[in-house]
Amino acid sequence: MSRRTVIASALAATAGIGGITAAAQAGATEPRRRTDAAPAASPVGDVVGKITVGYQGWFACKGDGAPINSWWHWSQNGGQPPSPSNTTIASWPDMKEYTRSYPTAYGNLGNGQQAALFSSWDQQTVDTHFRWMRENNCDTAALQRFNPVGGEGPTRDAMAAKVRQSAETYGRKFYIMYDVSGWTSMQQQIKDDWTSKMKAYTSSGAYAKQNGKPVVCIWGFGFSDPGRDFQAAACLDVVNWFKSQGCYVIGGVPTHWRAGTDDSRPGFSDVYHAFNMISPWMVGRISNVSQADQFLRDLNTPDLADCAAHGIDYQPCVIPGDLQSRARAHGDLMWRQFYNLVGIKVQGFYISMFDEFNEGNQIAKTAETGADVPAGSGIFALDEDGTSCSSDYYLRLTSDGGRMLKGQLALTATRPTKPRV
Repeated sequence: MSRRTVIASALAATAGIGGITAAAQAGATEPRRRTDAAPAASPVGDVVGKITVGYQGWFACKGDGAPINSWWHWSQNGGQPPSPSNTTIASWPDMKEYTRSYPTAYGNLGNGQQAALFSSWDQQTVDTHFRWMRENNCDTAALQRFNPVGGEGPTRDAMAAKVRQSAETYGRKFYIMYDVSGWTSMQQQIKDDWTSKMKAYTSSGAYAKQNGKPVVCIWGFGFSDPGRDFQAAACLDVVNWFKSQGCYVIGGVPTHWRAGTDDSRPGFSDVYHAFNMISPWMVGRISNVSQADQFLRDLNTPDLADCAAHGIDYQPCVIPGDLQSRARAHGDLMWRQFYNLVGIKVQGFYISMFDEFNEGNQIAKTAETGADVPAGSGIFALDEDGTSCSSDYYLRLTSDGGRMLKGQLALTATRPTKPRV
């Protein structure tokens, strides 16, 4: 279970997912269209007007050569291969296009083939992912960077270099997205890390720029859980420091950032309004179209107005839905978010996430049927609701959502993407 899943689980237990009432879940109705949205604070760049995908790049396998030398993010006990009793896997990747794979302790797939997984350490894996991004018009990848001080540091450092190489090769943009979860000495160490290591990547033509400035995102300021117990003054210091370094700074903020309630600590308004762009978290907050519509009314629309009033760009998250919780509705949940958010003229999308096989919210190619997952594992494939979907369906859906954002496809509530071509 990832740190972000813990946040969502805690919120769901205390207030209902995203604060959505049972009555609001009873059936979807057509949301009202906002026609007077304020213009973007910034012109189109590498994040404004674009599709950004969150990229974990955090999977490793024993024997792949990674310094971490473990089944990183595949197993609860990383010293042992993943199995039904030792796993963090919510969805199974479609493995057909990876040239190297690593056998697990799961039983064979439904088709009789060995159950094996990829490692992000292999450059071919990252190349494959960035090729998929190019083929499906994902403009920019936000490389997640957790606390690099410690055992994970060398592997994360090398992953940044691998992502740069793939982004340059496949004509995609990328930027560093710091996740401050559990980073107790964050205030100084994040500055040191940027100065001594990550800033060098901004020299790449593939490094994302907005308003002529290198993009950096900080995810986690203001969250009300113990894993991000930072004071507002320390957070504001970090945001202003990155801005003083000439960066365009995105805030990955709590869902209820504007009210300072639920998943947000009170007293963080100045921190939130110091960002150049705000991107509120969404994983675990909605699970059906009705909830997406209520989010449009109660959160997205007033969030956008608040950002416009403060000269801040607004980049809401779009989620495909947790596959293992059967929330996807073969693309209808994701398309409704695209439709709702384009309708209010947001400044861009952040797709949560590209390769998040731990939470089941990945858009990367995924097992299509029971023949493609370990037999008896209980892991759902993309056809879990009886609709046959190609492994790249959510990549294609993201591409069409991006076309609608960019005005290349007319605003339509009817999903144009076919589950299988």
